[in-house]
Amino acid sequence: MSRIAKLPIPIPAGTTVTLADGILTIKGPKGTITRAVKNDVVILLDPSSVTLKPRNDAEIFSRALWGTYASHVKNMIAGVNTPYQKKLILEGVGFKSEVKGKDLVLALGFSHGVTVPIPEGLTVTAEKNNITITGIDKEMVGQFSAKVRAMKKPEPYKGKGFRYDGEVIRRKQGKKAA
Repeated sequence: MSRIAKLPIPIPAGTTVTLADGILTIKGPKGTITRAVKNDVVILLDPSSVTLKPRNDAEIFSRALWGTYASHVKNMIAGVNTPYQKKLILEGVGFKSEVKGKDLVLALGFSHGVTVPIPEGLTVTAEKNNITITGIDKEMVGQFSAKVRAMKKPEPYKGKGFRYDGEVIRRKQGKKAA
């Protein structure tokens, strides 16, 4: 049984939730998010809250989707009211980052520059090797920041590469001189 989905999810003022033909749409002050949902979970809409229940309590799949969809709905409601934000810090001599149009251009010590297209719906700013990724979709913000971080993961000896704001890199001791 899902503990997350048992409680109704409150809908803040200025936010509307609609369900039509298996597509859940949430509109808020910051934008609109849509998601296709399966009919294994029943979504009950009230003017002030959203309640989810599994269609068949005996099926494991519908019980698994119950908590998953509850988390998705909570994240969607939160995102259209206050956008999600991730910060990446690029450390290393000669490493640079800048936004050119709809692309993030990175100099990561390779023989060529790395260009990453910014997905629609995300806002990316780069200033002094601090990259801020903002958007209303939590999954899209997390996925894009993970994609950028994977281009140059922080190495344990000098700490060069991308790291999340607040992330602690465990450092290793280098080779000692004899």
